[in-house]
Amino acid sequence: MGKPRRAPRHWAGGTQGEEEAKLVHGGLTDQILSAAFTVHTALGPGLLESVYKQCLCHELSEKGLTYDRQIEIPILYKDVSLQCGLRVDLIVDGKVLLELKSVDEIHPIHEAQLLTYLRLTHITVGLLLNFNVTAPRHGIAGRVL
Repeated sequence: MGKPRRAPRHWAGGTQGEEEAKLVHGGLTDQILSAAFTVHTALGPGLLESVYKQCLCHELSEKGLTYDRQIEIPILYKDVSLQCGLRVDLIVDGKVLLELKSVDEIHPIHEAQLLTYLRLTHITVGLLLNFNVTAPRHGIAGRVL
C-alpha cells in the first residue's frame, strides 16, 4: 500500500474538501457517491472499468441525474484546436467530472490526469473513482479547483 498523500482541497472518503464540494454543488457529489457505492456493493472489485461505468450510468439515471459519457476534449495548442482523442469518462449534470478506474492503486498520475481534465473542461469539481478496492470509501479521490 502506498502512503497517504496530502493536497489542498482534496478528499478521500470524507476528509478535507468534501464540504466545499457540497457547497459548490448542493449535494450532487453525495448522489454520485451514493450511486458509486451501490454499484460497488452489488459487484465488488475485480471487474473491468467499462462494467462499472455502465452500471454507474444506470444508477445515475435511476437517481434522475443527467450525464454525458466519453466526451471528447479538444486540445488548444498554440491557438489551434486539435482533436487528439482525449476523452472524459463522465460529466454529471454538466458540473462534476468523473474519472473511473479499476486499478490496484491510485497513483499521482491518475490525480494529475483528473486535474488536467478539470482544467481543460473548465469544470471545477472532479471525482476519481477506483472500483478495484475492497471498501468503496478507499477508492475515492476528488478535487475542487
